[in-house]
Amino acid sequence: MNSSMNNAIGSFYNWYKATLRNTKYRWVLVLGTLIYLVSPIDIAPDFLPIIGWVDDGLLATLLVTEMSQIALEYLNKRKQPGASSADSAVNPITTVEI
Repeated sequence: MNSSMNNAIGSFYNWYKATLRNTKYRWVLVLGTLIYLVSPIDIAPDFLPIIGWVDDGLLATLLVTEMSQIALEYLNKRKQPGASSADSAVNPITTVEI
């Protein structure tokens, strides 16, 4: 039982992380997560002490962690020389090599 529970949690984590990395579905998942967090309908209802708060806490932690990682990767990519053309619109200085 414990092994199947770990597999289910690991599978959910991998799916959630992969979906957040997909720009097409990212904001749908973020919005869905926020609605789940404020909704009274949960997997473990919030009126149950501790158990009801754990699922919300884990999901909020997962969301903040992954969005922070995505933001850090984006900022690091912008700082790198030779960034993509979308970044060159922000920085009008260009270098022409001869």
